[in-house]
Amino acid sequence: MNSGKKRRARLKQERLEKRENAKRVRVSGQLSKYELSQKLKVDRDALAPNRSYGVPKFVERGYYEDMPFICKDCGVIQVWRSTQQKWWYEVMKGDIWTISVRCRPCRKQERDRKTAARQIHLAGLNAKDDAKEVGQNRTDGETTTR
Repeated sequence: MNSGKKRRARLKQERLEKRENAKRVRVSGQLSKYELSQKLKVDRDALAPNRSYGVPKFVERGYYEDMPFICKDCGVIQVWRSTQQKWWYEVMKGDIWTISVRCRPCRKQERDRKTAARQIHLAGLNAKDDAKEVGQNRTDGETTTR
């Protein structure tokens, strides 16, 4: 068990580290959660149908709020703007329980990777079908010549 004096010193050190970290984020050109601002009202009727008993925080609040996140692939701190959230949930009818996890360049890279993988897969299926057709033609040819 820590004494009150030790606990206060630990808390003071944690706060100082937190402030220093926020300064580093601001200096590196990235936004901290204190610099986020714009709020847009939620149109509940425009949201995609949902069969959940609960509602997400933005629906409870009644407005979209800029939300910081760390990119899943590159680890860069990004901000999912309230305008982007409104577009995703109300215009594109995205699931209300989803949030942004990748920055734009990483989303494009992932989309390109999936497209390339799909093309390779389809090329393999086409080659397999072509091989089947060639095999069937050979058997058909043998049966007709006999």
